[in-house]
Amino acid sequence: MNGTLLWNGTALPFRAGETVASALTRAGVRHFGTTPQGQARALFCGIGQCQNCLVHDGTGLTEACLLPCRDGMALTDAGARHD
Repeated sequence: MNGTLLWNGTALPFRAGETVASALTRAGVRHFGTTPQGQARALFCGIGQCQNCLVHDGTGLTEACLLPCRDGMALTDAGARHD
């Protein structure tokens, strides 16, 4: 099943079986947020070891490269405020 996820409020399509990192990259998103030191977060290793692709899924930070897409899921970059 293909579907749509929300990235920082923007609807982006995904393909069945795709991870969030793959869907974001295919949609042209290269910046997944910033580290506490202000460095850009992006896809790097693709296997969850580096934790460079962290995104906020509404409950906490998670690796985008390991997170399967679900229709209607809402994600924000790791540098956004989550009060």
